[in-house]
Amino acid sequence: MSLKSSLKLGLTCRNEITDNAASMSVHSLLYDRIVIAKELIKRAEALSKSRAGGVEGGAKLCSKLRAELKFLQKVEVGKVAIKESHLKSTNLTHLQAILESAESLEDVVSVLHVFSYKDQFGEKQTIVVDVVANDGHTWVKAVGRKAEALHNIWLGRGQYGDKSIIEQAEDYLQASHQQPVQYSSPHIIFAFYNGISCPMAEKLKQMGISVRGDIVAVNAFDETVQEETLSGSESDDDATGLLRGGIVDRENIVASVAFPREVKVEVCKRVNLDITTLITYVSALSHGGCYLVFKEKVLTEQAAQERKEKVLPMLNSFMEEKELFACESAVRDFQAILKTLGGPKERERATSLIKRITVVPDQPSERALKLEVSSKINLRSVSIFGTGDNLKAITMTANSGFVRAANNQGVKFSVFIHQPRALTESKESSATPVPKQPVSPDRL
Repeated sequence: MSLKSSLKLGLTCRNEITDNAASMSVHSLLYDRIVIAKELIKRAEALSKSRAGGVEGGAKLCSKLRAELKFLQKVEVGKVAIKESHLKSTNLTHLQAILESAESLEDVVSVLHVFSYKDQFGEKQTIVVDVVANDGHTWVKAVGRKAEALHNIWLGRGQYGDKSIIEQAEDYLQASHQQPVQYSSPHIIFAFYNGISCPMAEKLKQMGISVRGDIVAVNAFDETVQEETLSGSESDDDATGLLRGGIVDRENIVASVAFPREVKVEVCKRVNLDITTLITYVSALSHGGCYLVFKEKVLTEQAAQERKEKVLPMLNSFMEEKELFACESAVRDFQAILKTLGGPKERERATSLIKRITVVPDQPSERALKLEVSSKINLRSVSIFGTGDNLKAITMTANSGFVRAANNQGVKFSVFIHQPRALTESKESSATPVPKQPVSPDRL
């Protein structure tokens, strides 16, 4: 065999070995990704059910994960050809980051939530907040990209159209200021699952954004070598991590910041009481009179709800250590209803309650006055909720219909919604006790 033939055969064998090794590497990575996708789907399903009534957007997160799994399974059976680099940069990384962020915080209300806001030019924009936690007080952006790539984009070395993390942070801040929760802007956390360079982390902190994840160093680097390496770089995801005068060193972790288990939020200390809350608070149903079957179906249903979940402890817990307000029209109409339908003990409780409340004139906010009257929005409710808004107080109410209707018109009030309870003391004489449940033989 000639030298030329031997070299050719050797090169062919070496290429085959390389190809086989690459194929094994892709197959191994693919298998790992499929296992991860299946596990993440289970966890996402559990997250969706972790809150009474479900976590908003949980189904969307599950759907996106299933789509990723379906794609990976197509690759597995050979229906789709894919490179190893593509496997490493699937949406799975970002979705995993979102899920892990949600699992690390308390009171998650939604994931992948779309908020609308107006930018600095007054143009309407939308932003997707990966996780909304702490009953809306905390927004989280989960970032799965590598620290090197993020920093290069920040320095203008990314692909055309790439938006830097700092620019995205500005959008988050703009949107959060327009979406107050209990009259305070949500606190923003950026969670980095593949590190963030120290200069970028400092910039985010200066902007008022909390950083979670590994904060990595930037080492000094020779500019001549930097220019040569940059020109040979294929993409911003290559581990170049080159900076002006430095290079991101993901191995050199300056600090590792975990999610705080308890995020301090500014709790609103003012409460505005709606008529429905005033009635619920003094109702005989809320004070032990729920073990009756009334002639009126709605009262019987409310009694059953009260036996299942007592409303008064919830109201007292929320009202504790807060200033209580009610506008004149709410108190006036409450007393008129009480005079017509209330029993002696309900009136007695009402007198005690009114003494605890600061009664203020009707003073609805400008945005409340802009609401158009409809079947769900009347002038009385506009005055009550608008006065609470003007006082920067949370309005306690059972009138969820008004809250939804106002929200549909673009006016979102800060509210605490509870189940309604009617005045029933005067109806008790015509009611019958709840039938006793028969005791099963095995419990005797």
